[in-house]
Amino acid sequence: MATSYDYAPLYRSSVGFDRVFHLLENAQRARSISDWPPYDIIKTGDDSYRISIAVAGFTQNDLDITFQSNLLTVTGKKQESANEGYLHRGIAGRPFEHRFELADHVRVSGAELGNGLLSIDLVREIPEELKPRKISIRSAPALNPAAPAQIEAQKAA
Repeated sequence: MATSYDYAPLYRSSVGFDRVFHLLENAQRARSISDWPPYDIIKTGDDSYRISIAVAGFTQNDLDITFQSNLLTVTGKKQESANEGYLHRGIAGRPFEHRFELADHVRVSGAELGNGLLSIDLVREIPEELKPRKISIRSAPALNPAAPAQIEAQKAA
């Protein structure tokens, strides 16, 4: 049984976090979907990741990878083959779909199929205008230390 969370109280005390709550709700719903075929998500560097999906028996033509608006979708559908007289069929070939919500500025840099694993490389590229930058501090012109004494002299005169 899946536990359901109500995020409504958080909506009234936060501004601009709508996407986070939407991601949490989607992740909660996605858990009910089958996790077949198994996959790994690996952090390969400070700003790089790899998703590896076990797709034994699938060919490059059986797989489709699409990326749209921070959503990476991997689908697999084997071409129907004639029943070849299997006595036991333990390698699953049923269709699948995996959806991965990606953070802002994460893009797919490549994909590769080898040894029954589909590897999708991801990289986070933050635009220059969003990166932290150093702000220089200018110094104000110094006051003349003799100025207060001159002001007092003018008042006395």
